[in-house]
Order: sequence, then structure tokens, then C-alpha cells
Amino acid sequence: MPSPEFFQVMPVSDALRHLETHWQPGPQIETITTADALDRVLAAPIASPEQVPAFRKSTVDGYALRAADTFGASQSLPAFLTVGGELAMGEAPALDVGAGEALLIHTGGMLPTGADAVAMVEHTQAAGAGEIEVLRAAAPGENVIHAGEDIGAGERILPARRRLRSQDIGGLLAVGIASVDVLRQPRVGILSCGDELLPPEAAAPPPGKVRDINAYTLSALARKLGARPLRLGIASDDFADYQRRARDGIAACDILLLSAGSSVSERDYTRDVIDGLGQPGILQHGLAVKPGKPTILALCDNKPVIGLPGNPVSALLVARQLLPALVARYCGQPLETPRVVSARLTQRIASVTGREDWVALRLSEGEGGMRAEPVFGKSNLIFTLVAADALLRVPLNAGGYDAGALVDVELF
Repeated sequence: MPSPEFFQVMPVSDALRHLETHWQPGPQIETITTADALDRVLAAPIASPEQVPAFRKSTVDGYALRAADTFGASQSLPAFLTVGGELAMGEAPALDVGAGEALLIHTGGMLPTGADAVAMVEHTQAAGAGEIEVLRAAAPGENVIHAGEDIGAGERILPARRRLRSQDIGGLLAVGIASVDVLRQPRVGILSCGDELLPPEAAAPPPGKVRDINAYTLSALARKLGARPLRLGIASDDFADYQRRARDGIAACDILLLSAGSSVSERDYTRDVIDGLGQPGILQHGLAVKPGKPTILALCDNKPVIGLPGNPVSALLVARQLLPALVARYCGQPLETPRVVSARLTQRIASVTGREDWVALRLSEGEGGMRAEPVFGKSNLIFTLVAADALLRVPLNAGGYDAGALVDVELF
């Protein structure tokens, strides 16, 4: 008999909150090289072991000098300075700057003792052998980066739970931090089920058979979110086989996705399989969303388990609403806001009150801005999504949108 919980559907946001109140993620920590840490999440705050820069350096090509020797200098009344030589790059200065003296310096070069400013080469001109005219006064500290100006020794560089960006990698390496402790990427196990499924590399499936694509679209989604997908293979429509593979899968992962039957027909074993994976078990069966109404949300021994519909479009669209929140929660990260643009609908979109609908759209530039054309199709037709550029969320009680309505759409 159908389970009564299926008919007590719940909005996706409420179902996620219900699951998260029971879930206490316990991510593990691993050490990796900083150079390979892009998009990984720091396990702990990091302080700088040294100051950057370690020495005063010039920001321009010019002349290191004493600013006081240039006070009042102008085009009509330049300051004359003796050039004592050139400072080599990558070496500590062997020369000092005295009163009335200057040393040729290059961008990034270390300032010598006695100098407190650099005059840009454009603001000078040769005045004879070993002498220059400074055509503009230099202020103390002008064109100079001071030691520790970028970051000081002991100063915090990055907070815990920071997702590392390219500039963060550069900052860490600048202070010699060659390895970092990061949260291990959540392992998202994906188990498909169905006697009709074949591996995607199968040539010319016989009648009644189809290639399993859900494991691969879901893997791609998990990878895009910063998780590590684990494809667990294809279970047959045999309860014992399905249960054994699910138990092995949940032992190996942090989040388990079951791409199989989640409706209420007698051949759908997903509910019973999930019930055997741990406590508290199923928290919600049925979402107020189309496609994806029969989705199951469960927590089994502190690991989220999602029973997805088997149809490719339903499975992917529901996973797009659930998996980002789960991965973000695991990593202690805020949920990223989808990329949204405004577009005008080319035709009416109907919706049933009390249900959230997601509609695939094809976008094009038209008179007056972006146009959005619905790409209608059944939930087992993956090419309706291949042809789409964006998705429109029709809220629970909106009742749809009229043709010509200006709506916000989420870009893929």
C-alpha cells in the first residue's frame, strides 16, 4: 500500500530545514599542497609566519634618494643629485644613499639605507656624467612599499571555512605556506537502480533497455559543487542486491543519492532500502515541486540520503535544489546565490496552486531585452534540458505567469 507520508508533501525549503535540524556534519581534515588547494575549504584560520614584504622596495623604476633633497624641486628649478651607481635586483644593496645622492633602482628592488623615497625616472633627466636633475619634489615614502605593509608577521591571513580563491593561493605561497589543512571534500555516493539500465558505453541497447545517465549528470553536479562523486554502479530490481549496494555505498560516502524508484508503486524498493540504512531514517517522502514530487529525504546514521526519481530531468532538477545546500552545510559554507537574469516570457506558463514548478527555458536576445521561450517536455527527456539555457521557478501559489511577463530566471 502507498505510504501516507507521500501525500503529505512539503516545500523543498521546509524539507531541507527539517533534515538539517537532525544533521550534524562531521567533516574530516586532510593536508594538501597549497598549489592544489583552489576551491578547497580551510579547516582552521591561518596566520602569517612572516611579514610581506620582508624589506622596503620600490614600486617604480627610478632613483632611490632622500626626499628632503628634492623639496622645492620643479621643472624650472630642478634638484641636482649625484648618481652613485645602480642597485642590482635580487640582492641586498651594497651602497647607501647619503645627502645629495641617488641610486638607480628598478621596480621591486630593495631600498638602500639612507633612502626614504623613489623619484620616478620620468621625473628626472640626465644633467651630465654621474648627475641627474629631479624635476619634481618627492615626499617621504613616495613610490615605496614598506616592510610588512602587505601583511605583518602573526597577522591573520584567512579565516577558517574560507573557500580558497586564486588570490588566496598566492597570498599563502607569498609567506611560504606550501601546504594547508582543508576539509575533505564531501563524498557523494550515487547508486542507480533498475533492470532496464545499462552503462552509458553500451552499444545499441536492445529493446526495453536504456543507458544510465543519471549517475553521470549527478556526478557532474556534485563535482561542480566541490564534492567528490562516487559512482556506485547499477543495482538490479532485486531488493537484496539493491540493499547490499546501498549499505556498501553509505559506508563509503558522506551523502548518498539513490537514483531509482521513489514513487509508491509496489516495485519501488527505495523506501524499504533507506529504512534499513540507519536511524532516524526517512524524514520526508514527497515534495511540493514539479518535477520531483516523489523525492525522499532521509538521515541515516548522520548521513543524508536522498531518494531521487528515476527520470533524468526530475532527478537532476531536484538534485539541483537539494545537493548545493547539503554540500554547503557539510563544508560550513553559505549557500551560493544562483546566477539570475531578467527575461520576458514568450508564452503563458500555467502552474497548479500549492506546487512549485520548474520550467526549462531557451533564452534569446530580442527587441526590448532578453526573451525566454519555454522548453516543454516529459521528465524522462534529457534533451529538454540540453536545449535549455535557464530555469524558471514558479512559486507555490503563483498560479503561473502570463505571456509577456518579466521574470527572473536562473542560468545553468
